[in-house]
Amino acid sequence: MAFFFVLAATEIKRELLSGELSQFKKAVLPFGAAFGGMLMPALIFIAFNFYSGYSHGWGIPTATDIAFSIAAASLLGKRFPVGLKILLLAIAIIDDLGAIIVIALFYGGHINWFALLACGIIYGVLLLCNRMKMKFGILQILLGFALWFAMLQSGVEASITGVLFAFAMPVNSLTIIEKAIHKWVNFFILPVFALANTAILLPAHFANSLTSPVGMGIFFGLVVGKPLGIFLACRIMVGLNIASLPSNVNWKQVFGMGTLAGIGFTMSIFTTMLAFADSGIRDIAKISILSAVIGSVVVSYFYFRTIYGRRIVAISLPQSEPSYT
Repeated sequence: MAFFFVLAATEIKRELLSGELSQFKKAVLPFGAAFGGMLMPALIFIAFNFYSGYSHGWGIPTATDIAFSIAAASLLGKRFPVGLKILLLAIAIIDDLGAIIVIALFYGGHINWFALLACGIIYGVLLLCNRMKMKFGILQILLGFALWFAMLQSGVEASITGVLFAFAMPVNSLTIIEKAIHKWVNFFILPVFALANTAILLPAHFANSLTSPVGMGIFFGLVVGKPLGIFLACRIMVGLNIASLPSNVNWKQVFGMGTLAGIGFTMSIFTTMLAFADSGIRDIAKISILSAVIGSVVVSYFYFRTIYGRRIVAISLPQSEPSYT
């Protein structure tokens, strides 16, 4: 998963330096929206599980899957304008970064401070290589693996090293890194992750899984909490004149975009594996996550068909969008 986060973080860095997040007015809206889109699902999950003993799984419905959400948005074609797609991409990227921080802080093991100090030293060397404008090569790669190993030993979730590594790389190396790993991530790492972690033993009473506190907390957190949290956060920020909507984007579209943010497949399953040790609870969580993916896509489809009419044209993603989507 660290390789997946390297790929995602290259786009984060590019957006921060020269893209949609490079100016305060542009950056604050997706940051605030991502925060609202994480807070509301977490509160909904806790509300369902306050007395269940599983409230520590609140991090599961907070994530948005970058690849799946953008792919679903592309199926809506012209009904999903470019400005709205960029906003969704920015929210999903920031959301995933937030999920990584949540995982590192709340779902890691006991902290080994010596190993964490080693992480700091290794990362300092990586930053020094960047500052000295050293050409990206085997030294940075070896330091990246050393950073991952030290982070693994520290008790902090090791996949966060993917983000740290990408942020330490010079801008002119980002494209090289993306080209080197995007096929491996898309066609090997993510499928293997899905096969290894999505396997579910369907219980005899399937419906009971969705009506359990964990199941309802995840499903309603993603399908309802995500669009509601994103929409309310955007409304508040724009109302306070802190931020502004992207050009050619209206409030109806923003709410519809929020429904796609409820697709939390990859990160939600990843968090599930860390949050719950019981295989039965894991299966309930996975069933709910997959149900939420279907629910979010269906709700979004009919929502946009309602506000735009029956015909939805599918188009391919623009070339400028990240390759892993």
